[in-house]
Amino acid sequence: MRTGDIHRVTGETDVRVALNLDGTGRCQVSTGVPFLDHMLHQLASHGLLDLEIAAEGDTHIDDHHTNEDVGIAVGQALAQALGDRRGIQRFGHFVAPLDEALVQVALDCSGRPHLSYDLAIPAQRIGSYDTELVKEFFVAVVNNSGLTLHICQLAGANSHHIVEACFKAFARALRLATEIDPRRANSVPSSKGVLERAGAA
Repeated sequence: MRTGDIHRVTGETDVRVALNLDGTGRCQVSTGVPFLDHMLHQLASHGLLDLEIAAEGDTHIDDHHTNEDVGIAVGQALAQALGDRRGIQRFGHFVAPLDEALVQVALDCSGRPHLSYDLAIPAQRIGSYDTELVKEFFVAVVNNSGLTLHICQLAGANSHHIVEACFKAFARALRLATEIDPRRANSVPSSKGVLERAGAA
């Protein structure tokens, strides 16, 4: 089983994440940030990840620390589950429509963190969620999982639709990239024979 289990505690948050790459989409999340919970459900459902997240944070101040630390823990759990990335497809790409919104995601489980983010979200808030935090979530995931991630909005006017299409596209691209390639067997999908990992020297 390709799983990750992370418990991250700071002076601002207490976050537990359990992730199974070979899951069925089972999701049990409670972050104290309702819109983030909704997006994490999309990640699990469309990525076929089993995802358990319990977070407590200083949301009486704002959602920033909880949003970021959940992203960090999800990224760390993903890196743990991928291990040396042996046998995976490595690359994933998906374009997700949601009504008028259309978002493209391409990613590489390269071990080298990089984010290109191009969402133009009209509203400052969706419910109580500050839409600036969408980028911060993906920055945290990328930096701690070692993903190269490109997010590009192709169309969209409704803020909720844009963000949800983004998470759905990310989920499906991640699912494609992390699935086992039967033709690679146990080899690392790199001409170098090794994929750098997040945090490696």
